[in-house]
Amino acid sequence: MTLIAFVGSVFSPFYHAARKAGGRADPMDHCAINMAVYRRPGRAWAFSEWPRTMVERQTDVLRIGASTLGWSGDVLEARIDERRVGPWGRIRGTLRVHPMSLVGIPHFLDERSRHTWWPVAPSARIEVDLEEPSLRFTGTGYHDANAGSRALERDFRSWTWSRASLERGTAVLYDVVRREGRPLRLSRFFPAAGGEPVDVSAPQEAVLSTTPWRTRRSIRTDGEPPRVIRTLEDSPFYARSLVETGLGGERVTAMHEALDLDRFTNPLMQWMLPYRIRRPRF
Repeated sequence: MTLIAFVGSVFSPFYHAARKAGGRADPMDHCAINMAVYRRPGRAWAFSEWPRTMVERQTDVLRIGASTLGWSGDVLEARIDERRVGPWGRIRGTLRVHPMSLVGIPHFLDERSRHTWWPVAPSARIEVDLEEPSLRFTGTGYHDANAGSRALERDFRSWTWSRASLERGTAVLYDVVRREGRPLRLSRFFPAAGGEPVDVSAPQEAVLSTTPWRTRRSIRTDGEPPRVIRTLEDSPFYARSLVETGLGGERVTAMHEALDLDRFTNPLMQWMLPYRIRRPRF
């Protein structure tokens, strides 16, 4: 399960077109909720984009459309009410994130400090209670945030990212290909009990199989060759997968993503994207 809230949806074709038209596109007119629930068989998937009139943004609360995310003490609670893309139906219910530890320092992804990544809660316990589709469970989770002052495609060509739970904490690997300067290779371990995150030696890179859309993907491993367990999302420019790999001497299952921003800016891709995003008119 993934949930992403956007203030300025970086993958919006409408936001992309507004930027290309000249002038300053207002990110508040392109806020969005993207939620995916992966089950066998099938999945539930929603991506809705809203203008500023349907957005409420406060210090501890963000409301986009009919969905709301907010902090209640040290718990992040999301109340989701989204219409699914494709088959009729909704994704409706509550998700609660209980951080095991909090990280207060974001990291710059580029040399000019225009883009940041903040692993807010690298390790967390989650409670899921969905009415539609009917689903209830507890498990492990992760919460991070990204922010930037320029479009991603202006400063990056591609990246791969992965996150895995280890016995004593969480490992996150970030490999970024910048348009300027050297590539960034982040390898960070976050202790579950809190304390300062530590840099770890970067394991060797292993190429994974391409997706049906021929999206390239790779992951770093320090053990046996990695194995794609399941491709959760596959598009011409983005893939999300579950990958079995080796980290810290353990065999773990990592959530993995691969992003190709050169493909994202392709005019054909921009023509296709509106069919995957619901943008109600007012």
